[in-house]
Amino acid sequence: MSARFLTLADAIAEHVHDGTCVALEGFTHLIPFAAGHEIIRQRRHDLHLVRMTPDLIYDQMIGMGCARKLTFSWGGNPGVGSLHRLRDAVERRWPAPLQLDEHNHAGMAAAYCAGAARLPFGVLRGYMDTDLPAHNPAIRRVQCPYTGEMLAAVPAINPDVTILHAQSADRQGNIALHGIVGAAREAALAAKSLVVTVEELVDNLAPAMNAVLLPHWLVSAVVHCPGGAYPSYAQGHYERDNAFYQHWDAIARDRESFLIWMDRHVLRSVDHRDFLGRLLEDAA
Repeated sequence: MSARFLTLADAIAEHVHDGTCVALEGFTHLIPFAAGHEIIRQRRHDLHLVRMTPDLIYDQMIGMGCARKLTFSWGGNPGVGSLHRLRDAVERRWPAPLQLDEHNHAGMAAAYCAGAARLPFGVLRGYMDTDLPAHNPAIRRVQCPYTGEMLAAVPAINPDVTILHAQSADRQGNIALHGIVGAAREAALAAKSLVVTVEELVDNLAPAMNAVLLPHWLVSAVVHCPGGAYPSYAQGHYERDNAFYQHWDAIARDRESFLIWMDRHVLRSVDHRDFLGRLLEDAA
């Protein structure tokens, strides 16, 4: 059975509901900004957001009141500094309190792998010489039944929906993404449903180095959304807009400037194409 081809608005309406556990993955590139913005437009709230490296899109979603909980392993504006909307939610409970489930990258990877294998938890050598387990009760210790070694354990991550951005999909809905793949494959396999926005639709998927191929029977919805990772980059299609990340620091520091920006560029935009057009108007 081939994957369904939907508009982004229809895909989000069908698969992301209030209270959903949703993972928007993508490591340095292929970050699904367009999908995150559509979640904001549809006023989803009470979400459990999962992501190895929350950056600007989660700053925006948290600041717009979408989230009640964040499972993550690092959060910041890469190369710039803090996520001010994330900090405001944690430190001042604005616009809503935010529960944190903090891990390191290895712990998140182990949790995704366990979820993909439909196991209850993942194990790793880690955390043992840090104070993170004292602040996250989900991190436990288990003894290896073979060697007696004490290992760290983390609960499996099984999102209700994982959302990815990729370079290509073919007409059956098979997905190809390449470059830095991060936890994309594991997050896809761990989820109950999978939505993928893509740069292009092609007749045949070309082989690529360091590529992940996701078969159509794994994919719930495919959305043709060129530029869907902007302002992050999509290897082979466009570069990262570093100036945007720097500019975001000033926008997000103040609640009022943040809300004004989000209203004009996200809430008032019809779709991702309109969002990109508004950014071009600002630059003109």
